[in-house]
Amino acid sequence: MTTPAAAPAIEPDEKDWTWVLRERCPECGFTAADADTTAIGGTVRDLAPRWVSALHRTDARERPEPTTWSTLEYGAHVRDVFRVFDGRLALMLAEDDPLFENWDQDATALADRYDLQDPTVVADELADAADAIADRFDSVADDAWERTGRRSNGSEFTVTTLGQYFLHDVVHHLHDVHA
Repeated sequence: MTTPAAAPAIEPDEKDWTWVLRERCPECGFTAADADTTAIGGTVRDLAPRWVSALHRTDARERPEPTTWSTLEYGAHVRDVFRVFDGRLALMLAEDDPLFENWDQDATALADRYDLQDPTVVADELADAADAIADRFDSVADDAWERTGRRSNGSEFTVTTLGQYFLHDVVHHLHDVHA
């Protein structure tokens, strides 16, 4: 059996998106600093069905342009965002100022062949991952919101800013897929 040809390459996103913690995103309109961190769990639960619905669209596998991810690829990415940030949040709650493992989202998309995954399976996995991170955010104690963690590029987060940054990613990509 031969391996299916890779989808056309997507330009890697090398921007440091932490600026969304200070400014309104001009693309999706989300203002991370205004996000009520104690409501992140509920917000994720409210947004997950929109992702599931988008992944069940008949055109979920189709790229709007050859170099723009399909709804399926964005959905697989968001599923993994839920998983990665759930792990980062768990570290921040368990350890003092942990250093997060690097995650190259573009390399993951290629290695895991987001373009060939089953949209129905991705929808189910995304919903499960959404529930897990929503539960973890709901469990954050009042005195834990200022706990810290760091990315290897030096970006520092508190549990509050990690949640706000994370939520922007989920909302932004819903905007990308028009859902």
